[in-house]
Amino acid sequence: MADAAMFLGKGFSFPPKVDATTGRFVMSEGEEDIKEAIYLILKTRLKERPMCPDFGCNIENYVFDMPDRRAERGMEDAITTALAGWEPRIDNIQVTINKERISDGIILIEIGYTVRKNNNAVNLVFPYYLEEGFSTWR
Repeated sequence: MADAAMFLGKGFSFPPKVDATTGRFVMSEGEEDIKEAIYLILKTRLKERPMCPDFGCNIENYVFDMPDRRAERGMEDAITTALAGWEPRIDNIQVTINKERISDGIILIEIGYTVRKNNNAVNLVFPYYLEEGFSTWR
């Protein structure tokens, strides 16, 4: 995994955790770091960070218009734009809104992308809970 960290990066895990044994922050690296960065981008609302107001993605703006196809398309475009702008380690971003579980209050956001440095294709499912807003991590 050390080689992956060299060209894919290493950072604090998301959400932040402390190792009970060492007392240090847990780090993530490689493709796991990219996945966690994607979750962080999607969970951050625009203007939420005072020093970086353009960071994030306002996907919640579209939720109340569901299940309208126009709202789905807007959500897909917002996610694609945010990931293309804030996650430089990925390419070929494809986003699909899956409403199969909307009656349960869940929209599944299916994200496909290619890791630039090693050309690995990755699929990620981000659950968006309509009642609570965002998913709980893991």
